Amino acid sequence: MSNDDVSKKISNYLASHPYLNLATVGDNGSPIAHTVGYASEGMTVYFMTDKNTRKAKNIRSNPSVAFTVDEDYTDLGIIQGVQMKGTAEQVSDGAVIDRILGIMTEKFPQIKEMPENPDYVFFKISPKEAYFLDNTVSFGHREQLIL
Repeated sequence: MSNDDVSKKISNYLASHPYLNLATVGDNGSPIAHTVGYASEGMTVYFMTDKNTRKAKNIRSNPSVAFTVDEDYTDLGIIQGVQMKGTAEQVSDGAVIDRILGIMTEKFPQIKEMPENPDYVFFKISPKEAYFLDNTVSFGHREQLIL
C-alpha cells in the first residue's frame, strides 16, 4: 500500500471521529492521557482548551505528544484506529485561529452557543509518525507513515 493510500485512510478516519485520547508529559516526567474533542485537516489535528488546563501546561513545557483515535469495539477482529506521534504547538496567529474555529464549529456546531472565554487557546498537532490499525486485514495489522 502506498504512503498516499495510508495517509488517506488516516485522514478519513480522523475526519469521521469526534474524540481522541491525547497523551502529554507533565513536568515530573509522568505521562497523562486526556480526552479531547478535535477537528482535522488531513493528518493535522486541532483542538481548543482553557489555557490553564493540565494538557495546555504540559504542551507548553514539552510539545511531544501522542494520541489514539478509535471506537469501543466488542469484536477484536474488526478493530480499526489511528495511533500518532507528533508535536503540539499553541496557535497565536488570529487568522489561523479563525480558520481553526471555523473547522471546529463545522464539526461541533454547539461551539456557536458557547460563551466567549478569553482563556480558550488553540493547539495544532503536526504528525511525525502515524499508524493505521486494521484488524480486518489481520490481527495486529498496522500500516505506518514516517513524516
